[in-house]
Amino acid sequence: MRVGSGIFTDFYELTMAAGYVREGIADDVATFDLFVRRLPDPRQYLVVAGLADVLDHLENLSINPDELAFLESTGRFADDALDAFSQLHFTGEVRAIAEGEVVFANEPIVSITASLIEAQIIETRLINLVGSQTMVASKAARVATACAGRSFVDFSARRDHGGDAAMQAARSAWIGGAAGTSLVSAGQRYGLPLSGTMAHAYVMSFDDERDAFRAFARTFPDGTTLLIDTYDTEEGARRVVEVAAELAGAGVRIAGVRLDSGDLLRLSKSVRQILDHGGLDDAAIFASGDLDEYRITELLAGGAPIDSFGVGTQLGTSADAPNLGAVYKLVADESGPKIKLAEDKVTLPAAKQVWRVPVGDTSHHDVITLADETIDGARPLLERVLADGERTGPAPTVDDAKARCAAALADLPSRLLTLQQRERPYEVRRSGALESLLAELTARHRDAKSS
Repeated sequence: MRVGSGIFTDFYELTMAAGYVREGIADDVATFDLFVRRLPDPRQYLVVAGLADVLDHLENLSINPDELAFLESTGRFADDALDAFSQLHFTGEVRAIAEGEVVFANEPIVSITASLIEAQIIETRLINLVGSQTMVASKAARVATACAGRSFVDFSARRDHGGDAAMQAARSAWIGGAAGTSLVSAGQRYGLPLSGTMAHAYVMSFDDERDAFRAFARTFPDGTTLLIDTYDTEEGARRVVEVAAELAGAGVRIAGVRLDSGDLLRLSKSVRQILDHGGLDDAAIFASGDLDEYRITELLAGGAPIDSFGVGTQLGTSADAPNLGAVYKLVADESGPKIKLAEDKVTLPAAKQVWRVPVGDTSHHDVITLADETIDGARPLLERVLADGERTGPAPTVDDAKARCAAALADLPSRLLTLQQRERPYEVRRSGALESLLAELTARHRDAKSS
C-alpha cells in the first residue's frame, strides 16, 4: 500500500467529503480527537504507539491519478468532488501524545485541526495505525512487567494478521519492552536487534540430533542457542552437554538452549540441573511456545529457571484484548465546540489538553482540560508535532519511545502494574471549565430537542 494514499479510507469518508464540497464547507476548519472510550479488561493503562506512521501518512497524503480514476469509475462522485480529491494534501495541525507514553480512557491521543475535508478523509487510517499499534505496545508492556527483569523477544510475525501488521507489531513490541524481534525486515527498517535459534526441521534434517547441534554450533561458534525438544527434551540437554565438551577445544561456545513445548516448569528445572551438572552453568534457558504475560507469571512464580522468553501469537494479536475500540470524533468546528450525546458514547467537546499531575516521583492522576487551560506543577501530554502540514521538529526515534515507555511505567502507581484489575483504576479528572462546557452543550441540545 502506498504511504499517504488518500483512498485508504472508508467509503463514507469520501461521500461525506463530497457533501462538504457541494455545501461549500470543505475548507472550514475543524478539530477531531482520536481516543479510546474505555480500556478493555483487564487493561489498566495503554502505551501509545503508531504516531510515527501517522505523521508519515499525513506528510504524504494525496490521491494520485490512478486512485482518482478509480474513484471516478465508481460513478458516485461529481466533478467538483473529484477536483477537490485531486488537490488533497494535509495542511493542518497535529497535536499528539508521544509514542511510549501511557494513556487512559477518553484522553485524546491525537488531535487534528485541519480543513474539514482533510480531517475527515484521514480518519480510517489514523484509527487503523494508532489503534493496532497501541494495542500491541500495551500488551508488550504487560509481558515486560511479567518477565520481572528478564528479557523477551517478539516472535509474532508468522501469526500476525498480514505483513503490515507484523512490521508494526515488531516496532510496537520494542516500544513496550521487547528486547528484539525475529522478523528480519523489521530489524532492517527500524534498527531492532534480531533474535533466532533454529527450528525442529533443522534438527530433523540430520540423522543424529548431536550432528545437528555440532553443525549449528560450528556455524555460529561465538555463542549459539540449541533447540532441544525435537525428540526428548532432557536427553537433548544431555546431548548439548556432550557436544559442548567435544567442541570447547575448538573455541565453540554453547550460549544456551531453547524449550518450545511440554511442561516448561518441570522441564526448565530438570534441564537446568543437567546443564549445571555438565559444566554449562552459564548457559541460558530460553523458552517459547504460546506464551503470554499470564503464563510467564505462572512459570516464574513456580521457580522456573528461565532466563528469557519468545512471545509470539499472544503478543502480535493481543489475544486477550484483540482490539481497543479507538474512535475519532469531531470536537469543534467554525461554529464552536461540538458534542455527541448518543447513549454510552458521549464525547468531550472542544480542543483539549491532558495534564499529568505527580505526587513525588509517581503519577497521581490526570486532568483533561480545555486546550488553553494550564495546571501548575503538572505536565502537558499533548504536543504540537505538525503545523501547516510540516513537522515541528526532528522525528523521535523508536529508541526514544522505548525509553519513554520504561519511564512512564516506572512512574505509575504500583497497583496499575498488576495483570488483573484488583484495585481502583487510575483517576482521570475533568477541569471545571470542561465540565461546565459539557453541561452547557448537553442542556442546549436537550432544550433544542424539546422545543
